[in-house]
Amino acid sequence: MDGKGRWIDNVFVERLWRSVKYEEVYLKAYDSIVAARASLGQYFTYYNSKRRHQSLDRRTPDNVYYQDAARLAA
Repeated sequence: MDGKGRWIDNVFVERLWRSVKYEEVYLKAYDSIVAARASLGQYFTYYNSKRRHQSLDRRTPDNVYYQDAARLAA
């Protein structure tokens, strides 16, 4: 880390949680913790495998990760 409180260290995690809150949590009223966990699990599957990201050239995180991993393994 470059220093305590440096904003660039957390920017990616903060952006992820903003997306989770605005696209999932604030739109639903969960009946229980079990329902919330299940719904969030589905959301993260969608987020990583189907939702295209502008910062990744309109590709999914899974696509980018597995494509890069295959390239490094070769």
